[in-house]
Amino acid sequence: MKRVVLKRVEPPRPVTTVRYVECQKNHAAAAGGHIVDGCREFIPSGAEGTGAAFTCAACGCHRNFHRRVE
Repeated sequence: MKRVVLKRVEPPRPVTTVRYVECQKNHAAAAGGHIVDGCREFIPSGAEGTGAAFTCAACGCHRNFHRRVE
C-alpha cells in the first residue's frame, strides 16, 4: 500500500510597487509651526537590506516621514 501526500500550493500574490515621495516631516513642530524641508523623493542612503536603506540621502529623514504611494 502506497501513501500519497498532497501539497497545497498557494497562488502567487500580485506584486505591488511602492514608492516613497515627498518628505512630510514637520521641522517646526516643537515651536508650534509647520515647515517641511522640500525633499521631493526618497533616495535610499544604502543598499537594500541594510539599515542605511531606510534613511533618505537627500534630507536625512527616515523613510516613514515620506508619503507612501502604491
